[in-house]
Amino acid sequence: MEEQKMQKAGSKKKAGRSVLLGAAFLMATSSIGPGFLTQTTVFTQQLAASFGFVILISILLDVFAQVNVWRIIAVSGLRGQEIANKVLPGLGVFLAILIVMGGLAFNIGNVAGAGLGLNAMLGIDPITGAIISAAFAIFIFVVKEAGKAMDKVAQIAGFVMILLMVYVAFTTSPPVGEAIVHTFAPTEISIFAIVTLVGGTVGGYITFAGGHRLLDAGVKGVESLPDVTKSSVTGIVVTGIMRVALFLAVLGVVSQGLAIDPANPPASVFKLAAGEIGYRMFGVIMWAAAITSVVGAAYTSVSFIRSFHPMIEKYHNWVIILFILVSTVTFALVGRPVNILILVGALNALILPLALGTMLVAAYKKDIVGDYKHPLWLTIAGGLVTVIMGVLGIMTLIEQIPLLFK
Repeated sequence: MEEQKMQKAGSKKKAGRSVLLGAAFLMATSSIGPGFLTQTTVFTQQLAASFGFVILISILLDVFAQVNVWRIIAVSGLRGQEIANKVLPGLGVFLAILIVMGGLAFNIGNVAGAGLGLNAMLGIDPITGAIISAAFAIFIFVVKEAGKAMDKVAQIAGFVMILLMVYVAFTTSPPVGEAIVHTFAPTEISIFAIVTLVGGTVGGYITFAGGHRLLDAGVKGVESLPDVTKSSVTGIVVTGIMRVALFLAVLGVVSQGLAIDPANPPASVFKLAAGEIGYRMFGVIMWAAAITSVVGAAYTSVSFIRSFHPMIEKYHNWVIILFILVSTVTFALVGRPVNILILVGALNALILPLALGTMLVAAYKKDIVGDYKHPLWLTIAGGLVTVIMGVLGIMTLIEQIPLLFK
């Protein structure tokens, strides 16, 4: 009898670890999409070894943002939009609209990326590839244990991407010593690159992806905070490893004086590094990055409207499937609507400061967090990220809106 109890306790602990790792990888793989691959390649071309400094600063900002948001979600036992509505009535609805708009627009890009990934991997037509990929993503939410299936897909895809990326980084023989030196003593600093990286890693729906996943898995309350904090930091570390590996791979190619094709920078790096096999590897990474982003964007966006009506809560998996279908049909019929993506990209820059600022206010409201005392250093660090990203987000919006009328 005692042995059975111990086995049960062991399986509970294992399930807990699996959920924590699943949430971390959901957040990480949601941020590692087609845009992530292109941004990292282009910025490494521009800044060379000094891009290491940008990665370091963005990781620090990402950690402060995620730890704050995940902890407050866990302590309150509420989703982001519910917390925002308690801070200021109607704010949660506004935040939900922004996140669903952003999630839908970016999912069109994610579906396109999945199609391009299968094209590079197997030579399949991009639109056909996008439809096959969407069917795969939908299947995840059709199975009975959708949450567990999503966790597993995110973890496997994450590990595959990291292994392939590290392999390519080794084959390009990058100047690692130079990269380390310039990470701490950069010769050039790009504020735009820092904002882009932070917005792409923890902006928009990604801010809440892991926190909402943990909440749905029943991980909440003050007693869960050490695990929640560990899971949030793990997510950023996974993203950081992927970013550093891609940075080193590109740096190796650039330092050899090889020309990167501007039409498809990341694919070009893989081809230059490992020939035709490298190009196929790019296809695998692109597809894995895109499909996990499709799943993460759909799951998190719908989690923002689940509490708005009992029917959405009851049939939320079918709403997620509809979300993926709309993204896929839009891409298949219209392509990627550039103007919408520009506008939503600019609005996305404002979601992180708005969401993080709201969470920091919530951390000091007893009707939301009870007797919980939020660490002062986390509040200060989170406040700095909110101000920095708020100012730079407004600058981005002012810069991007005129592009809509060109």
